[in-house]
This record gives sequence, structure tokens and C-alpha cells, in this order.
Amino acid sequence: MAEEKKEAAESKEAAKNEAAQESASKTPETKADSKAEEKSTEKSEPKAETKTEAKKAEKVDVDAETEKSEPEDKGGNAKASGSDSEPVDYDKVEPLDDFDWSKLGKQKEIYSEDEVTEMDEEYSKTLTSIAEHEVVDGTIVSLGKKEAVINIGYKSEGIVQTSEFRYNPDLKVGDKVDVYVESLEDKEGQLVLSHKKARTLSAWEKVNKAKENDEIIKGYVKCRTKGGLIADVFGLEAFLPGSQIDVKPIRDYDQFVNKTMDFKVVKINHEFKNVVVSHKALIEAELEQQKAEIMTKLEKGQVLEGTVKNITSYGVFIDLGGVDGLIHITDLSWGRINHPEEVVELDQKLNVVILDFDDSKKRIALGLKQLQSHPWDNLSEDLNVGDKVKGKVVVLADYGAFVEIQPGVEGLIHVSEMSWSQHLRTAQDFFKVGDEVEAVIMTLDREERKMSLSTRRLTPDPWENIEEKYPVESKHKGKVTNLSNFGVFVELEEGIDGLVHISDLSWSKKINHPTEFCKVGDELEVVVLEIDKDNRRLSLGHKQLEENPWDVFETVFTEGSVHQGTVISKNDKGFIVSLPYGVEGFCPTRHANKEDGGKVNIDDTLDFEILEFNKEAKKIIISHGKLHDDVDESKASGGGGAKKKPAAKKATRQQIKSHNDKGERTTLGDLDALSDLKNKMEKGDDDK
Repeated sequence: MAEEKKEAAESKEAAKNEAAQESASKTPETKADSKAEEKSTEKSEPKAETKTEAKKAEKVDVDAETEKSEPEDKGGNAKASGSDSEPVDYDKVEPLDDFDWSKLGKQKEIYSEDEVTEMDEEYSKTLTSIAEHEVVDGTIVSLGKKEAVINIGYKSEGIVQTSEFRYNPDLKVGDKVDVYVESLEDKEGQLVLSHKKARTLSAWEKVNKAKENDEIIKGYVKCRTKGGLIADVFGLEAFLPGSQIDVKPIRDYDQFVNKTMDFKVVKINHEFKNVVVSHKALIEAELEQQKAEIMTKLEKGQVLEGTVKNITSYGVFIDLGGVDGLIHITDLSWGRINHPEEVVELDQKLNVVILDFDDSKKRIALGLKQLQSHPWDNLSEDLNVGDKVKGKVVVLADYGAFVEIQPGVEGLIHVSEMSWSQHLRTAQDFFKVGDEVEAVIMTLDREERKMSLSTRRLTPDPWENIEEKYPVESKHKGKVTNLSNFGVFVELEEGIDGLVHISDLSWSKKINHPTEFCKVGDELEVVVLEIDKDNRRLSLGHKQLEENPWDVFETVFTEGSVHQGTVISKNDKGFIVSLPYGVEGFCPTRHANKEDGGKVNIDDTLDFEILEFNKEAKKIIISHGKLHDDVDESKASGGGGAKKKPAAKKATRQQIKSHNDKGERTTLGDLDALSDLKNKMEKGDDDK
């Protein structure tokens, strides 16, 4: 039931709407006819039989009268009327196909369609669609000292600080400017504009467009900064590096400040809002074309005029009128120079010769000294080998010194020609750069332009009369210059050195290394033992200054004699014992037994018997155990054993001496063999 009531209400509402539309669509004449028909219909209707029907009929009459008296609505349409109780069947109503709805409720048109369109366009121009956060055009309607009033076609004007127009001192009322709409209304209902932000956004668009299209833009150089200049481009601060100002190095940046220059945008960093521009890029294309033309006309040996563009430690760059060439430091002067500034200066004009060029790499090698004659060609013909010359040391090396005897002419003094001394030294030990020296010409090759010099030839060769000045067995004093494992080098005078072998340092003391005897710089007295003039060698000796003490020791340290000694050291084979007169003896381990059965120790002072004395080998073999062993044997054998002992000892000594005489020297390793031999011989004597 609820759904049926809802459907009935919807159909009733639709019927009312259709009735209203039908009533509005009727012309006045149609409306009059309809009303007449309604009246006639009402008259012909029968009277209501009941009060309810009578009331309904009265209501219909009242509605009809009301419809007659209702005025038309604003659109010229009459208000629709109808009965709620009796809906109209609109399906039976025929539509009016020829009705012109555009003329409904309108007066007679006085403008044509073209005129209406034109007026509509003119009216649209007076309206501006304004949105926040966009750039629009504005007109200055008022300009004060602090603020400027801008009209952007909105319902109210905006205000911009005059400080934002500082870059344009000629601004006046009526000028068009770009403004950025920050807010259509602030808290006070004011339109908020910004000219600075508008310039910034517009500038970024222009800068990006200029870079994409490789356009040339103008900028105003505001100030100098580290490494370059700051330029105002479209209201943005752009960096102009010093290397991008011009193709040639600029030394004074201040000359470009407060000037307007043309630029190309070479780099944009959107993240950091940085713009890099270049003025050099504008002229590089033209210079490349000039370089290509110049390179086609270059020839080796051609002389051109150029300007010194830049000076470095290795050479000079020359501007040849659009293309650069390099003069290496070695091609600036025939003489040696430390820096190119000694020869040329900036912006100097000079003639240069083309030595070589590379078309692909656009490199040109130039020369300056080649325009002058070579100094060797001007060298005097009277100069010969053996002549003395003077010059200045210009270069030092480990192997020698280069001496310039005249500009561009140099000679080498090898380190071996600096002194008669045989010691290896460097050139820095004799000279330093800038020294004035005198030397003798050793060799002279004009074709190869080479010369060797010598300073030691200025003094006589000390080896010429070496045999007269330092004869064999003559005694001299010298300075210790070097120590080696095998001996000591002693300098008798400049250029005269000799060697003292380690074995010729001392008669009695055993020396393991010369450092135990002397040190470098000590003065040492020596004797000339041998002269080798051809090889420039001297054999010297120090111990030969004294008589050989072993001739005396031979009579003191006889075999079988007993002497007191002190143990000073120990090794694997035995002990070293210091005997009287500074002599050292060797006590084998098996002869180091004490009477109580123990072994001797270092610093013990005991009696030792001489077992062997070898003057040639300077060797003394001693024994401590032998002393108490002989006493024990004598006691054990009574009187007979004591008589046989000397004979056995004598035989053993003879065998040992015979063995030592056959060999040149007895080493410590031979002592065990001798001891074994002695034991065997003693055992044989006992068996007999």
C-alpha cells in the first residue's frame, strides 16, 4: 500500500508539471479559448448530487478565476493551474512542432546576431580570471615613495613595495608590470601581490628557454666575487667565472663591473638555484673559424708576430691573432734560464718562428731562440783542448756540473775531474749553482757541440812523483777517511789515499773490525809498505811502526813454561786468556779443568802452561789442567813415572811443532786435532 501511495504521488506531481508547461506554452488567444471552453464545460455539467461534489465544483471555479487574474512570471509565462483531484492525460495532447521557444517572453530584438557576439566579446574583455600563485599583468595606478598601487582587473587593487622596482628608476604611473598573486584576500581583505617573485619566476622561464634555444642574453655585471663576477640576468644573480669572461686570461676583473654584457647560459642548477653564464662562449665560435683559417696558412719555419698572452713555469703562450702557440722554456734562449720571466713579459710583442703544428689538436710549437744564431757558431776558433776557461756553474747533477763559459755554450765537469781523490763524491761536495770556476778543456767537439772540462788538471798530479814523495818504509801521518771490514783508508794528502789492512793494525791484539781500533776523522801514523803507481794504490801499515814483539815473546813464552793469566772471554772451543805483556792465549775446553774438577770461569786469574807457541800465526795454546794432571801422575807412578814424563812431553812438543811448521797458520779448529795427536802419542809412550 505504501508503494502504491508513493507511485500515485509521483504521478500526480508529474501531471502538475506537465500542466504548467502546457499552460505556459499557450498564446493569449489560446488561453482565452481554453477559458471559454472551460466555462462552457462547467455550465453543461450537472449539479453535484452531494455536498462534497458541490464543494469540488466551487473549488474548480475559484481556481479558474484565479488563473485569469494571475500575472505572468518574469519569463513571460503564465503560471500553471490545475486540479489535484483530476490529472490531465498528457499523452493525448499533441505537441506544437513550429513553436519558437527562443522568442518566449522576449521583446522584439533590436541587435543582430553579429552585434550581439561582438558586444559579448567586448564585455568578456573587461572581466579577468584571477587565481592565486600565478603571474599576471598589472598597471601602476599610483606610485609613492614606499608603495605602488597595481590594478590587475580584480575587484580591488594590490599594493607592492617600491623597493621591488629599485632596478627600474624610470618607473611611472601607467607602466605595465608583472606581478605574482600571493593571495586574493588577506586577513584584511587586501589583494596581496609581489613583483619580485613574478620577476624571479619569469626569469627562470626565460633562462631555461635561453639555454634550450642557445640564445644570447644581456646581463648587468653587479659586482666582483671570488673567481669571477656576479651578473643580473632577468632579475636573477648569475655567476660569470673568470675563465669564461674572455678567451685570454683576465687579470683585472674590476674593469667589467657596472657594465652590460652579452652572455650565453652554460649551466643551470635547479636544486641550488644557480645559473652560470659565459661571455667567452660568444666569441669562441668565431675564434674557431679564425683558427681554422690561420692553421691552413701555417708553415714550418714561418716567422709571425705575436703577443705574450700567459707565462708559466714551463713556457710562454703567444697569441698569434686568434690562435695560441707555446714557446717551451728550452726554446726561449740558447742559454739556460730558470723561469721564462727572465726573457719575456706579459703583453710583450715579439717575433717567433713556427717549429711544428698539429691541425687536429690545434697545437702550435713556437721558438724564439731559433731566430738568433747558435752560440757555438760564434765560439772562438782559437779555443783548443788544454786551454783554460772561466765560467759559471748553471746546473748541478750527481755525476757532474755544467759550466757556461759564454751564453749558450756549456761544458761538463765530471765528478771524477773535480779532484785527484779516489773517494766517490757528488758534484754538490765541490760546487754550487752560480759559482765562478776556472777549468781546463779536456775535449772539444764543435760538430756535436760538446765540451768536457776539468778542475783537477789545474794542479799537478800527485801520483807523478809518488815514489819520491812517499817511498817504501817511509813514515807519514794521515787522516782516516773510511772504514771497511778489511781495513782502514788513510788520506795522506788530496788525491793520495792508502789502505791499512786489518792485519797490519796491531802486532798483539786481535781486531775483528777496524771500528775497534779507530774511527773516521782520526789521525793515524802509518808506514808505506807497497806502491802500485799504475793502479794508484798504496799499501800502508800501522803495526810496522814498532818492532815485532813476537820475536821477544818467543823467548818468554817457551813451551812448557808457566805464566799467570786472566780469563777474559769464552767461546765454543775454549777460553781466551790475557797473558803478560798484552799477549792473548787460547785454552781449549779440555785443558780448562781445575784441580777440584770444576771448569775455569771468566775473570779467573790462574796459572797456565804454554803448550804451543807459533810466532808466524801469532798463536799461543795454553793449559791449566795440565799443571795438576802432571802432579797426579807423578804421585801415582812414584819415581819411575816421573822420569818417563819429560821424554813423553818432549816427543809431543816436537810433533806439534812439526805439524805447525808444515802449515802456514794454525786455526782454532786445528787445536782439537793436535790435542788428539798428543793424546795418542802419550798413550803410545805409556804402552812402551
